[in-house]
Amino acid sequence: MAKEIKGIAASEGIGIAPAYRLVAPDLSYPKRRIDNPMVEYKRVLQVFDESIAEIRRLKERSHSRLSTEKLAIFDAHIEILSDPELLKQVKQLIDQQVSAEEAVDQVTQRFAATLAQVSDPYIQERAGDVRDVAKRALSHLLGKKLPDIAAIDHPVILVAHEVTPSDTSQMDAKYIKGIVTDLGGRTSHAAIMARTLRIPAVVGTDHVTKSTKDGQIVVADGLKGTVTVDPSQSAIDHFITQAQKLDQQRDEWAAMVHALSISRDGQRFEISANIGDPNDVADALRQGADGVGLFRSEFLYMGSDHLPTEDEQYRAYRQALINMQGKPVVVRTMDIGGDKPLPYLPLPREMNPFLGYRAIRICLKHPEIFRVQLRALIRASKYGPLSIMFPMISTIAELRAAKKIFNDCKAELQKERPGLGDDIKLGMMIEVPLAAINADQFAKEVDFFSIGTNDLIQYNFAADRGNDEVSYLYQPLNPAFLGLIKHVIDAGHRHDTKVAMCGEMAGDRFALPLLLGMGLDEYSMSASSILRTRALMAKLDTNECARLVDAAINDCVTANAVQQLVKKRITVE
Repeated sequence: MAKEIKGIAASEGIGIAPAYRLVAPDLSYPKRRIDNPMVEYKRVLQVFDESIAEIRRLKERSHSRLSTEKLAIFDAHIEILSDPELLKQVKQLIDQQVSAEEAVDQVTQRFAATLAQVSDPYIQERAGDVRDVAKRALSHLLGKKLPDIAAIDHPVILVAHEVTPSDTSQMDAKYIKGIVTDLGGRTSHAAIMARTLRIPAVVGTDHVTKSTKDGQIVVADGLKGTVTVDPSQSAIDHFITQAQKLDQQRDEWAAMVHALSISRDGQRFEISANIGDPNDVADALRQGADGVGLFRSEFLYMGSDHLPTEDEQYRAYRQALINMQGKPVVVRTMDIGGDKPLPYLPLPREMNPFLGYRAIRICLKHPEIFRVQLRALIRASKYGPLSIMFPMISTIAELRAAKKIFNDCKAELQKERPGLGDDIKLGMMIEVPLAAINADQFAKEVDFFSIGTNDLIQYNFAADRGNDEVSYLYQPLNPAFLGLIKHVIDAGHRHDTKVAMCGEMAGDRFALPLLLGMGLDEYSMSASSILRTRALMAKLDTNECARLVDAAINDCVTANAVQQLVKKRITVE
């Protein structure tokens, strides 16, 4: 019998496919004494061979979408399974009548613990590899299937408690027809990546992993925010019709790929793409982006096993600028910390990392790391219009300190190449409430603002954006919050400072009329949202939108009242 589970619509689209549960099996085992050590050791050798063959198949399947650097992890895992010292210690335990499961578990735990104690961060990283290998071998010994995103080779709906950055890095969008999770909100990592990959997603369902079995047909409705398990044939037919309507609408939007981002009354704006990698530029251009409004440079750090060198970063930024064919690119400097730790850059354990040591705070304490990135950016700037923005700025002193380091780097490089970097525009993220309140003063110091609503909302509402229990407090349409956004835009314009928005609110169809009415200059979003937003923008009159803003801020009390007001006055479908 069909069952419907409600969640949060996180990425538009409708996906229909069998469930693939990304849930680790129970790998516990009973301790037992064995009678025939030779037979038990042969089990280990057979399982290790099976695991090596499996890893080789995974590497082969991943060749087309992973870099050489990332493919090397497969070779590291094969080396561990082929390590004669590890096998020797496993055999010694089995000879003492310990089972294969317990011997493999004990020896790999010992290896991992030894590696974790080494001071070299690179060696510490290998401890995780040993644990991964142990999990794979144990699953084979126990006859239990280990979920593996990289091994998926047929259409599925991915069902998970939550989806991590490392999970999404292994996804092949050709096979992942939808993502549904227990946890998360519209600004969770899973939601943002699903929109980037154009995969339908429903998050924050609370219990979808407990309500589905592998292979059950699941419908992920990213339009309404529902998950249907075991739908009837008539329901499937209905969903297919809805998906076809959406495809038809997308075809209509596609006609606007080369159109200007312009309102009905002729006002020109910019609709840009958020990207995490130079390779994302191709999709941004296919979707008609006016530029890149947010290059999340931290993904260069997260995709590496070491701090990226100046040359490595320079090549990435140069590639993005060249590929954008003269369209502007805004790079956010390293935003590490919070939910984005680096294994090779140990950070202190914090009670609340989102409010702690992260982003510009790390860069100012470690200027040697910051300088490497800034020098790479300045060098790359000769290949196209480049802007740099600093994240998590709270005070004028922080902003001035960041600008000083930038200017010092530019002066050094200009000794050999006069004029290099002179065209770079400097800006800052408005994501800390104090920065939003103090926007008039900050506007005198920068060329542009970029409002990061994902963090600005969570800090204003004191609600962790990754906590499903408080997801109801993700309220971009709250009248008081809209008043704060308007204050920032007005402050920027008073000082001829361009104001952009790169948070998820920029691509929200209910927020767009309000942001147009406030005069927001640039809207940066997941590439998949660009054409829909441009099509809607073309139907909106900025004067009518300005009157809507006044009514929303002055006459409404709740976010729901604002949404109803927008629905009543303007067609946003």
